[in-house]
Amino acid sequence: MHLFNRLKLKSRMILILGLMTIVQTGFIGLFAVHYLHQSLDEQIGQRALHVAKTIAALPAVAQAVDAQDSSYLQPVSLLLAAKTQARFVVIGDREAIRLAHPSPEKIGRSMADDDGDDSARALIYGEGYISKAKGSLGWSMRGKAPVFSVDGSRVVGVVSVGYDLNRVADVIQRYRLTLITVILISFALSAFIAVWFANHFKQAIFGLEPEQIARLFDEQKATLESVREGIIAINAEGRITTFNRAAAETLNLPEGTQLSGQHITDVIPDSAMLEVLQSGEPQYDRELWFNDLTFVANRLPLKQGCTITGVVSSFRRKDELDLVSRKLTRIQQYADTLRSQAHEYSNKLHTIAGLIQIDAKEEALALIGQESRSHQKLIRLLLDAVPDPILAGCLLGKYNRARELGLRLKIDPESRMTELPDHLPREQLVSIIGNLIDNALEATLKTGGRDGEVLLTMTDLGNDLIFEIEDQGPGISEAEQQRIFEKGVSSKGKAGHGIGLHLVKVLLDNLSGTVTVEPAEHGGSRFIVYIPKERSLVTGA
Repeated sequence: MHLFNRLKLKSRMILILGLMTIVQTGFIGLFAVHYLHQSLDEQIGQRALHVAKTIAALPAVAQAVDAQDSSYLQPVSLLLAAKTQARFVVIGDREAIRLAHPSPEKIGRSMADDDGDDSARALIYGEGYISKAKGSLGWSMRGKAPVFSVDGSRVVGVVSVGYDLNRVADVIQRYRLTLITVILISFALSAFIAVWFANHFKQAIFGLEPEQIARLFDEQKATLESVREGIIAINAEGRITTFNRAAAETLNLPEGTQLSGQHITDVIPDSAMLEVLQSGEPQYDRELWFNDLTFVANRLPLKQGCTITGVVSSFRRKDELDLVSRKLTRIQQYADTLRSQAHEYSNKLHTIAGLIQIDAKEEALALIGQESRSHQKLIRLLLDAVPDPILAGCLLGKYNRARELGLRLKIDPESRMTELPDHLPREQLVSIIGNLIDNALEATLKTGGRDGEVLLTMTDLGNDLIFEIEDQGPGISEAEQQRIFEKGVSSKGKAGHGIGLHLVKVLLDNLSGTVTVEPAEHGGSRFIVYIPKERSLVTGA
């Protein structure tokens, strides 16, 4: 067995198919020879019995046997034997004494003594029968028939007709040679088919040996189980063929759930994998909902040639990615806020220091009080209107950024944003608002210079979160309004710009939100953002 396992796949297939051919052909051949032997014996026996009955029925023979006329029966038996191609025709009387025999010296002797045969059935019971025995002339198939008197009242003798079995052996030997030839040809044909099939089969399995395939299967299984992302593969019928433990855990399926063989819609209703199976187009970084959880999925079609044979999907919970993203966003917001505040307060401290040096104490105290009152007013507004610390930190940072640019970010005191849904990703929200405020500050600098103003209004009444950002810039024409959200389109006309508004549009699409642009009342532009409080239900893996 060890030696067999060391053989190549092609050698194994040739050996197995060859052995199968030899065994099958040999078994069929032995059965055919045995059946042919029996059939020939039966045919020869029936022929011998038929000839014996025919001779026994001749009136002249019956009369000669009754009269024990050997001089008549001897030449007749030889003639009949020649005519019927029998090995012998022996005729005996009522006592089984030979009256005719191919060897004249045996005439007058008992048939039972030399032939090793018993003619009792024919002589006593008057039956015709077939027997196979070795007589004085060798092995033969015999047919024995009783000879009745002319009036048919009594048995007067017996006729024994024999055919040589050596002829049967010669026929069987010819068939054996034919069978051996057929076996050799079948083996050669099987070897050819095995070589062709092995080559075709190895092409289909990329020239790998069975042991290599088994090793790759074990490696693939171990790899799938080591990946933290959930992985599910389906075949062309939509049934699951492969999955890893992370898939069941990520989807919060009951422990021990068996996914193999199930239709993907039985596990994940409305799965988008079926869309990929139909279209053949891959899908990357698609956000979806399942069991009240958010996932990010990639789906790739599996192809064999031009035929789509299945789809594989990898996915992981979005909150794992969002956790890192939130941390980075908060750090960035804190850094921006501290940087702006440090720069702003550095300027204020220099001013206060200068006032003290010129002994303008009253003006210094007034400046300190004004600065304190301004920040306290903003902080109170943010605490009342925007309890979410991430959004409030973003607005505070943009407020300081505006002051650093010599502009004012004015937040409508009637603004309220106290009902932010828990499912709304905060990093996406501050990215949307932050990019729009930065865009408004840059637009205001173009026309208003310093002392320009950007107005922010927020409301969470109704089914949507609504943000309005109004700048004092040069405005946006209707033609440009259709293009400003395209990637790379910017009024600056410089490489590297045109990303902010495009990112806003992408993020709003993910949140099922919209953004509109309209002229402001006193020049400039007003961007209005609508974000639904209820998330849209997108399912699939």
